[in-house]
Amino acid sequence: MASRGRRPEHGGPPELFYDETEARKYVRNSRMIDIQTRMAGRALELLYLPENKPCYLLDIGCGTGLSGSYLSDEGHYWVGLDISPAMLDEAVDREIEGDLLLGDMGQGIPFKPGTFDGCISISAVQWLCNANKKSENPAKRLYCFFASLFSVLVRGSRAVLQLYPENSEQLELITTQATKAGFSGGMVVDYPNSAKAKKFYLCLFSGPSTFIPEGLSENQDEVEPRESVFTNEREGGAFERRGIRGHQTRRFPLRMSRRGMVRKSRAWVLEKKERHRRQGREVRPDTQYTGRKRKPRF
Repeated sequence: MASRGRRPEHGGPPELFYDETEARKYVRNSRMIDIQTRMAGRALELLYLPENKPCYLLDIGCGTGLSGSYLSDEGHYWVGLDISPAMLDEAVDREIEGDLLLGDMGQGIPFKPGTFDGCISISAVQWLCNANKKSENPAKRLYCFFASLFSVLVRGSRAVLQLYPENSEQLELITTQATKAGFSGGMVVDYPNSAKAKKFYLCLFSGPSTFIPEGLSENQDEVEPRESVFTNEREGGAFERRGIRGHQTRRFPLRMSRRGMVRKSRAWVLEKKERHRRQGREVRPDTQYTGRKRKPRF
């Protein structure tokens, strides 16, 4: 592991940091196994999947398959994506039940649209905030990741990404690119007053925004909310404090909800075109004919 006080992502790219020595720790160190398993359980809980129904899930940064094994134990099917060959080799040796894919999440997720019912990720997304080459742009890599993730998820499903943001600027970079890609959602913070137990979970919605669960705390009787929410208020990026002691939460723009819109109506078409523009796609200009119902052909 990295030396105390130094973040692993500062030491180089993840495919080099997670070598054979580091990979073995994830299958032999009982403390690391316990922490990874508990975070996977919390992420799955925040997905709010239908009860007693197996789902097809994506595990970003699956590593040696610890989080995937938890998904299997809960009755779900999954595919894991990781950039480290050494970590995936350990997963193969463990004979995990999920399918494994070697790849860089910063280059996009290579699956068809609407493939997965949900996505989890444990301690992976913050790696995209660091450029290991002059040609790498963290903002572009984050957007590529979130845009492809938005595509491969079933509409209305969630992604829960546990991460370790280095500072508020890095957290803003991540959430801004997620919003730009079309997601709504918020940040759930567990145990905000604990230096060791504090955990960040980015909860993303690929459909209309729903409620954001409260973060866990040492005293569950507290009523203070422990999450930051993406909203549709555009107030110049001002911070809003919402009861998270020692942690500033921030409002982020929320894409227009399509709830109540008639499919193929003018409002529905305009909202879809605007969403595609935010995702960087080429979209034809809006005209008086946009969304007009055409007569059937002869």
